[in-house]
Amino acid sequence: MNKNYLIKILKGIFAIWYREFKVFQREKSRVISSIFLPLFWYFTFGWGIGTVTNIDTNYRHFIFPGFLVMTIIFSSIFNGVYIIWDKKMDFLKEVLIAPLSRNTIFIGKVLGNMTDALLQSYILLIIGIFLKMPYTIKSFILTMLILFIFAAGLVSLGLIIGSFMESPEGFGLVSSFVIYPIFLLSGALYPIERLPQWFKIFVYFNPATYAIDAIRYVIIGKSAINLFIDISVILMVDLFLIILGTFAFNKIKL
Repeated sequence: MNKNYLIKILKGIFAIWYREFKVFQREKSRVISSIFLPLFWYFTFGWGIGTVTNIDTNYRHFIFPGFLVMTIIFSSIFNGVYIIWDKKMDFLKEVLIAPLSRNTIFIGKVLGNMTDALLQSYILLIIGIFLKMPYTIKSFILTMLILFIFAAGLVSLGLIIGSFMESPEGFGLVSSFVIYPIFLLSGALYPIERLPQWFKIFVYFNPATYAIDAIRYVIIGKSAINLFIDISVILMVDLFLIILGTFAFNKIKL
């Protein structure tokens, strides 16, 4: 690969990333809602269900990692709807006839949507300081890193769904069937160790389980799995979804 070709690819990725970021900047209500919803759930469960739970740690500290991951899940997957709007406005057609490969365009969209999702989750992470989460500098940085790794796969999943859908309404229906099982079957609200064996099967097949477990370990020192296994699974899921996403993006029909 010669230097000029590499520069052209990087410029193309930057252009797509910048466009996605500008769209994000124009929709401040989206940012507010994506942060408000996890906080609403956090206060509802933390001060509601938390009063009747019996675990060996502060329940509000226990569930907070789940809501950080929830922000990534909701933001990443819902961003896939913009592919449908790009199709309807013929913007995607204009991009695809540019002298860039579809893989380059896909990578730019992944990075742009990751930036959106991560900014929202990092804002919630900072709010955690005021909620008296037991952060250290090390745990704060590691949490940011885990969220970054997890976002790559979830953004790809959102783009995969958007690549195959033809209407925003259809996308909303399908994404809801994906988002809520991913969150509710992740151990975000309950200790995995106490689940019946048949239920654990669904939990362990969920990539969000490993992201939450990893963040929970670095923040409060509690892990139901193993940090090395958590990170390994997340990376493998990322690789699988990015490969599948590039395939789906190359099959988009305009």
